[in-house]
Amino acid sequence: MKHDVFAPWAEPAPNAPFPMRAEDLLTLPDDGWQYEIVEGRLVRMPGSGNARSRIAMYLGIMLGTFAKPRKLGSVSGADGAYDLTLQGETQETALSPAVTSVRAGRLPALNTAEASKTPHAAPDLVAEVASPSQHRPEMAAQAQMYLDRGVALVWIIGPARQEVDVWRSGVPTVNAWQD
Repeated sequence: MKHDVFAPWAEPAPNAPFPMRAEDLLTLPDDGWQYEIVEGRLVRMPGSGNARSRIAMYLGIMLGTFAKPRKLGSVSGADGAYDLTLQGETQETALSPAVTSVRAGRLPALNTAEASKTPHAAPDLVAEVASPSQHRPEMAAQAQMYLDRGVALVWIIGPARQEVDVWRSGVPTVNAWQD
């Protein structure tokens, strides 16, 4: 996979219009790629694969099982993008983490029209599961982008090494899986 400097964890989508907006993600075809928008540019990653998908789902189930009965907030998966465009930026950034958790009251209620739109909110927790083709420097760049855009806590899960990097705003990585 050829990685571009602005999104080293992904590749630029060929022939994509520029600039793209967060809401454009809702109109893209279901073609086996996972799409994100970084600084107005459409990037893509291959599907997550069975093992990565299962790890993300297990994590999402565990977080949801804890959060829902306590009314702590919402948990979502990789099909849900978040508009992480910072105030004053002219090009939008919308990322689709493998798993997210957002505190109660920060997202529109599910029974509203607003719930079907891409929320302009940074999740409180983002978890990404690295694929065999994604290496630590690329995933570190992605974690840093999340932090720079307001995410409080980022987990980068390295299944091959059975390790997790924990990233918090202003705090160095707790554990760093190596290639």
